[in-house]
Amino acid sequence: MRINTSLEVSEKTKKDQGLVTIIMNNNILMIYPESPTTYWSMKHALPFAGKKAQLPPLGLITIAAMLPAHYNVKLVDINVSQLTDSDINNAGLILISAMIVQKESFDDVVKRCKKAGKTIVAGGPYPTTSYKSIEGVDHFVLNEGEITLPRFLRDFENGSAERIYTDESKPDITGTPVPRFDLLDIDKYYSMVLQFSRGCPFNCEFCDIIEMFGRTPRTKTPEQFIRELDTVYQTGFNGALFIVDDNFIGNKAAAKTLLPHIAEWQSAHGYPYRLFTEASVDLAEDDKLLEMMVRSGFDMVFIGIETPVEQTLIYMQKPQNTRIKLIDSVRRIQNAGLEVTAGFILGFDNDPEDIFDLQINFIKESGIPMAMVSLLMALPKTQLYRRLIREDRLLAESSGNNTHNFYLNYIPAMDKETLVKGYKRVICAIYNPEAFFNRCLKMLRHTPLRLMARREIGFPELRALFLSIIKQSFSRYGYYYLKYLLFALIKSPRFFPESVRMAIIGRHFILMTRSMLKNDRIREKEKKRVMLKEKELAGIMSATNKASASSPAMTPMSIRSSSLRLITVHSHDIQ
Repeated sequence: MRINTSLEVSEKTKKDQGLVTIIMNNNILMIYPESPTTYWSMKHALPFAGKKAQLPPLGLITIAAMLPAHYNVKLVDINVSQLTDSDINNAGLILISAMIVQKESFDDVVKRCKKAGKTIVAGGPYPTTSYKSIEGVDHFVLNEGEITLPRFLRDFENGSAERIYTDESKPDITGTPVPRFDLLDIDKYYSMVLQFSRGCPFNCEFCDIIEMFGRTPRTKTPEQFIRELDTVYQTGFNGALFIVDDNFIGNKAAAKTLLPHIAEWQSAHGYPYRLFTEASVDLAEDDKLLEMMVRSGFDMVFIGIETPVEQTLIYMQKPQNTRIKLIDSVRRIQNAGLEVTAGFILGFDNDPEDIFDLQINFIKESGIPMAMVSLLMALPKTQLYRRLIREDRLLAESSGNNTHNFYLNYIPAMDKETLVKGYKRVICAIYNPEAFFNRCLKMLRHTPLRLMARREIGFPELRALFLSIIKQSFSRYGYYYLKYLLFALIKSPRFFPESVRMAIIGRHFILMTRSMLKNDRIREKEKKRVMLKEKELAGIMSATNKASASSPAMTPMSIRSSSLRLITVHSHDIQ
């Protein structure tokens, strides 16, 4: 059966030849759904820099570069611009990519495009792990696009596209084209993004990266990466550049081959980019690698610490975090000149009773300002997910929001109420303004100023400083903010722009934590009010039934009428 999946718009039957000529609308609309407000989103910090979003959708602009030249491609990132009816109506084909955390916006976009009668193609992390539960999508192009996209396009243009294209093979990414940065509204993003490698050699039970991209890191060539760096530079962008690899040093030899090329390029161009990335904690074991990263312009790295408890690290299959004392690993990386940001997780089966205090104390002692603490989530297709299914402990699919979310999608070993209360206590403690700024100062003491990237003080920086002083000096935490800035200025005037950046990020975390806890208190209060109303209603119904039994005057009809009036009143109150 041939399925008409053409790009639309009109068909004319040539009866004399028995053929269908398809006049195609070659407009492809790529849509990136909205990301919710989370600790990761930096919603309260971005306005200081005059930006709309942290990062652009690298996956979509890479896919765009793989499309044949006869397609006209437009990208709408809902995080920085509106998706209009005109955008949808002009499209012959809709391509959507999303992470799990974007699924609510993803579903809304699919419904809207479907209502307009459009053909929808979906790919990316969320569809790849959850396509069986997604409705409204015509075609799924899953896994890595270098393999599945050409197959889909071939069939689609022949009018015989299948619904699902999936392939677990891991492509050689040395042939991956330079992303289409020309599709972006560059000025709306705080940071640009590039990718050097895919995959990670480790075997963490909770991680979905190794399930999607494998445990053998695949890398681009240094020449290929530099071409992409040139392309970003040609857009006129300068500032923060995120190397999005889930473990930049997964292949240390390849990373060490690349870094001299980056350093040479940065030096030749005046160090326009401040680089940051993600890496495993064994980075601390390689002084040469640390030196090369700093020389290349790296000034920050995200580390998955997870927990300071060695037994738990072994249990979660993360022995690489146990080779050196974790606090010493953090200190080595900081001493090399890299700011450490880190992820921490609560809810592992063998977390000790004092895990909450252990996490708070470790974060405080290590001087990690940006500590992303989350409740454990069982992500689809992970080893953890499969184990919990075997143990009949999986409750629901993941929301994808792994910070400031009190939702558990599994039955924890620890009492659920204890775990959630402990998590609230941790985030409350670490994002207390005084605690946050004290960690910033400790980080400054341990991180020497070896930053290579250019720090020009222009209008955007002056604007951010002015807004920061106005908004934060007169806030409830103004004393701690001003004290921090004064100490930072005395320690290193050259580092002051970075100190302001950290203060602005602190504002985001402080406001997010307060808002989250306030909303949680409101929900709990409303929940108690509803329970009280239901209890009160049950008591009235019980009294009414007793009265009817002892009073012949109370007919069944009058009892039902009285009860209905009570239910109506109480239902209105509950709403």
